[in-house]
Amino acid sequence: MGDGVLKVLEKETRQRVEAVLAGERLTPETALGLIETVPLNVLGWLAVRAKERQSGQTVYYNRNFHIEPSNICLYHCRFCSYRKGAESPEAWDLSLEEIETQVRARQSSGATEVHIVGGVHPGHDLAYYERLIRSVKELMPQAAIKAFTAIELRYMIEKAGLSLQEGLIRLKAAGMEAIPGGGAEIFDPAVRQQLCPEKGTAEDWLELHREAHRLGIPSNATMLYGHIETWAQRIDHLDRLRRLQDETGGFNAFIPLKYRRRNNPLGERLSAEVGIVEDMRVMALSRLYLDNVPHLKAYWPMFGKTTAQLALAFGADDMDGTIDDTTRIYSMAGAEDRTPSMTTQEMETLIRETGYQPVERDTFYNPVKKGYL
Repeated sequence: MGDGVLKVLEKETRQRVEAVLAGERLTPETALGLIETVPLNVLGWLAVRAKERQSGQTVYYNRNFHIEPSNICLYHCRFCSYRKGAESPEAWDLSLEEIETQVRARQSSGATEVHIVGGVHPGHDLAYYERLIRSVKELMPQAAIKAFTAIELRYMIEKAGLSLQEGLIRLKAAGMEAIPGGGAEIFDPAVRQQLCPEKGTAEDWLELHREAHRLGIPSNATMLYGHIETWAQRIDHLDRLRRLQDETGGFNAFIPLKYRRRNNPLGERLSAEVGIVEDMRVMALSRLYLDNVPHLKAYWPMFGKTTAQLALAFGADDMDGTIDDTTRIYSMAGAEDRTPSMTTQEMETLIRETGYQPVERDTFYNPVKKGYL
């Protein structure tokens, strides 16, 4: 794809594409113009060029597993299929002993990351989460602990009567080395009011990640798309993330998360989920707009393996991890993979089939090993 394709585009569209090729930073206005006028194949081409400037022919994955201590949650987000009340027969609240049993079962797995998220449990405090982190770290000292969404963190820290800095310092001392990106949803306040009015504001989420970055704790960022938001609101979300990254440089990766409508109140209002074409447009625009975030993740438990593989042709350079059937967040909402697990061989095959080179990474994108296992 090149000059021949550009020549058949309308003048204004061609000018937008040429501006991207020239390295001009997207503004919200030009980003909206791209989405409204540029064909999908051209967006994908632009996104792949941007991806290859960041990571060449490499696509990353890691060996990880999740711990979800509880799905009991103080909040009632309307898009959430995971949250249950304490009285629900589908609720769980794992003891520390049960969590340690899960970790022991995976001590020889080669995992380099333990990912811990759950509900905002009203009965658990900061000391409980410190004990949890320490117990996991003691059992798997070689694995990095990436733990708790900004929403969980704010609750436990404020409940302890501490500043964000004080609470994060305590959790870092316990062994928390990175923060996942959940809880961002869509930053637009009108959308948040409809989807999650009890949850913290966009400014709350951004402030938590800003403070973590200042303390040397890297994090990821997410966006929940495909429900009631507009393209302009998606772009505003990306713009706020880019501005924070300009300030701190602390985001390792961005993960677009597709809304799934099964088993949640919002799904009763919506007739369908967005299709794969829109998924790929979101992926491509994310890569183009977030020019300062090094990695873009195709989170396969949410997309499904085949769609995640396709996302590598729209700017993604990370397939996430092996998971080992340890997360229920998306399976409860109707994702294709009800028992999400992949071997390293499967992961590498999916990547190689797209023409890219698989590289196993750790939480911080340092290569662990190369080549087929």
